[in-house]
Amino acid sequence: MAINDFDRGMIAGILIGEGHFGGDGRQPQVTLRMHVRHESLFKWLQARLPGARLYGPYEHSGRRYYQWMARGEVLVRDVLPIVEAALAGGVDAHVSSRVDEMRSKYADFFAAHEA
Repeated sequence: MAINDFDRGMIAGILIGEGHFGGDGRQPQVTLRMHVRHESLFKWLQARLPGARLYGPYEHSGRRYYQWMARGEVLVRDVLPIVEAALAGGVDAHVSSRVDEMRSKYADFFAAHEA
């Protein structure tokens, strides 16, 4: 499915507002964890970024949620360009710093995958 400007804006907004930018110690990842009532949003996101993975639903401490993760090629090729383009205008300094930290911590990974 081709991603249009509306899709890019939605993806950027969801990830800037709710996403976690970090990694698992081996590779960078963007994680989105939300209540199961947002299932249709996760399905929408998965249709546009099929290389990412959707896990769940999980139940933990009375909370029911899905977890979506973007790693590897889908992170480098599809997700980060959308998020970084939205952040370029100074929209959210905190998230910009989290992306910068992730890029710094996993610099070798990004050097190998963005070459």
